[in-house]
Amino acid sequence: MPKRRYLMCRPTHFAVTYRINPWMDPTAPYDTALAVAQWTELKRVYAELGHTIEEIDPIPGLPDMVFAANGATVIDGKALAVQFRDAERADEGPAYADWLRHTGFDVTEAKAVNEGEGDILLAGDVILAGTGFRTSHASHAEVQELFGRPVITLQLVDPRFYHLDTALAVLAHGDDGKPVNVAYLPEAFSPGSQAVLRRLFPDAVIATVEDAEVLGLNAVGDGETVVLPVQAVALAEALREAGYKTVGVDVSELRLAGGGPKCCTLELRS
Repeated sequence: MPKRRYLMCRPTHFAVTYRINPWMDPTAPYDTALAVAQWTELKRVYAELGHTIEEIDPIPGLPDMVFAANGATVIDGKALAVQFRDAERADEGPAYADWLRHTGFDVTEAKAVNEGEGDILLAGDVILAGTGFRTSHASHAEVQELFGRPVITLQLVDPRFYHLDTALAVLAHGDDGKPVNVAYLPEAFSPGSQAVLRRLFPDAVIATVEDAEVLGLNAVGDGETVVLPVQAVALAEALREAGYKTVGVDVSELRLAGGGPKCCTLELRS
């Protein structure tokens, strides 16, 4: 199994002080120390699986910077920077772009709104690209032009699952001895996009609404093991039946801001 290289950001400044998605409630209590502890355990799990973890320094005033997946899309040593829809997260984009440049990646600035691996997921030779709530459809052309891979547009229709990585998880990438495969929630997609997913991934693992509602699909798969929220019990069982190992993690505090394991994890592909 190829080992992965992940970028993460410690939730030192985690807070829920604004509302830019249905999960966020600024009037509800949150626990930054608990968020840090849960994130630290997620990082430990990745290290135990043999993956390389790099960290970007958290910036005060950017409580959602922990969600590194939204920081860029990185494929073949090239990075597409992000342009957030919401002003509250705008300053995260330059911070991630600067880190990637200093680390040796070739960074291209975004012309249209895109929120990184929140909506742009590599699945073998193709890129699955979500739209409907955050990442604009226009950005999909930028993605294809930069990375030179076919881009499959998927229309999201449920505001609870506003990013592709809340409705679909890539389980196997095709470089690990297993066919490219995904898990997803059909109801999160338009009828046409559901038909595309059935055609592309006839052996996909189908999630329940209950597991999607605990962000069970905000999972990280390396072809052998899937790291997902421990609360997604039925999905974990379905994944094991499909031949994957699973590791459940509790990142429920981060879910208060709409994030799970994948949100915290940006894959750096050289």
